Amino acid sequence: MPDLVSNSQAQRLRIYISESDRWRGKPLSTEILNTLKSSGVDGASMYRGIAGYGANTRVNTNTIEVLSLDLPIVIEVIDTAERIAAAVEFINPMVREGLITLEDVYVLKYTHRFLNPLPSDRLVSEVMTCNVISINAETKVHDAWKIMLEKMIKAIPVVDDENHVIGIVTDEDLLQRAGIQQRLSVALRMKPEDIHAQINNLESASQKISEVMSKPVITIKDTDTLGTATAKMIKAGLKRLPVVNSKNRLVGILSRLDILHQVSKSPYAEPVPQNKPQNAVILKDIMLTDIPMVRKNDSLPIIIDKFVSTGLHRVIVIDEKGHAIGLISDSDVVTRVEPSRQSGILNALRNIGKPHPGSETAEDLMSPGVLEAPQNTTLLNAIRMILEHSRKWMVVVDDSGLPVGFIDRQSLLNAVAAF
Repeated sequence: MPDLVSNSQAQRLRIYISESDRWRGKPLSTEILNTLKSSGVDGASMYRGIAGYGANTRVNTNTIEVLSLDLPIVIEVIDTAERIAAAVEFINPMVREGLITLEDVYVLKYTHRFLNPLPSDRLVSEVMTCNVISINAETKVHDAWKIMLEKMIKAIPVVDDENHVIGIVTDEDLLQRAGIQQRLSVALRMKPEDIHAQINNLESASQKISEVMSKPVITIKDTDTLGTATAKMIKAGLKRLPVVNSKNRLVGILSRLDILHQVSKSPYAEPVPQNKPQNAVILKDIMLTDIPMVRKNDSLPIIIDKFVSTGLHRVIVIDEKGHAIGLISDSDVVTRVEPSRQSGILNALRNIGKPHPGSETAEDLMSPGVLEAPQNTTLLNAIRMILEHSRKWMVVVDDSGLPVGFIDRQSLLNAVAAF
C-alpha cells in the first residue's frame, strides 16, 4: 500500500464511542487502537471528552459534582484511502453502539524522526563555519583565484568596508565570466606551471571581482534555525549561504556539507535498522534514475559527450555485465592524459570543439571502485556512508548488484528538507 506523504490527498476516519464500551471483556477504545496498528495504519489519536450524550444515554460530564465513568471517546486516524479502507473492515464490526465518519483531507506535511532527521531547531550560529575568508569588490580576479587555489575553497563572500555582504564569487563565476579554463577541483590536480601561466593571463586582464561576482547575494541570519536555512538554500538552488548577524555583517558561512554533518549526528537521528522502518525514506524513494554511465571500453570522445550531454562532473563506468566498476570525474579526464592534450579536453568539456580521440578507454581513466548501497538503504544511513567515505556520489544497486540509480549530496539534502 502507498505511504502517507506530504502534499497529498488522504482520508480522516473518526470513531465515536463511549468510555464504558467493551470488546471481548476489554475497553473497546484500546482494542480499536490495537486493531488499527495491526492493520498497518501509521498512527491514531484518542480523545476523551469532557461531556456528552448519545441516543440512549443521559448527559455525562467530568465535573467534580457529577463525575462520570462513561464519557465520550473519539478516535481519529489520518492515512491513505487504501489503509483506511483496510482498517474499516476490522473496525466496523467492533462498534456496536457509536458513530464512524470518513472525510477527505489534504496532508500539507507529514513527518517523523525516520522521515526527518534534520535538527531543524538548531541555530545557524551553532552549525556554521566561522572565520570565513572574504574579499572586497576591488580585489583583482587573479588574486581571488589564487586564494581559492591556496585555501581550496570554491566560494568567497564579497564584502564592503563595514563587512556587509554585497556579493559572492565562485569558481563557476570565474569559469563563466573571467576566463579561467576549469573548475577548482580540476585546477587543483593540474601541474603548477600550467596554473601559474593561467594566473599570469588573468593578471594581465586586470579584471575586478565586482565585474564577475554574483549579486545580489542570498544570506541567512545567524539567529535563524537550521530548518529555515536548509529550506532557503534548496529553494534558491545554492550549495552555501553567507551568514550575517543582526547588523548584516558577515560572521560565517553555512554549506550543504555542514547541514549533512548535522543530520548524521543529530540527537534525533538514532541508529536506523537497515530493514526499512515503517515509512522511513529509503534510496529507492529519492534516487536519481537517469544514470550517467559509460562502458569500460568506451573511448574519450564518448566519455566527453556524456559529460557535456548530462552537465554532470562524474560518470559511472560499467563492465560487460553491467556492474559498476569505477567512476570518472572531469578532473580525471583532464589530468590522466598527456599534458599537450589537456587544453583541448578542457575546451571539449565546455562544449568547445572535439578532443583528439587518443587511445585511452574509460577503464584507463577511471578511479576503480564505487560506493554502492542497496535500494532499501535508509536516508540517514546513506548520509552517514557518504560522509564516512568522503564521497559525493553513491550508486544504488538492485539485488543483482546492477546500478538502478544514484544519489549525490544535493539529492540527499533535498530529501532531508522534503519530509
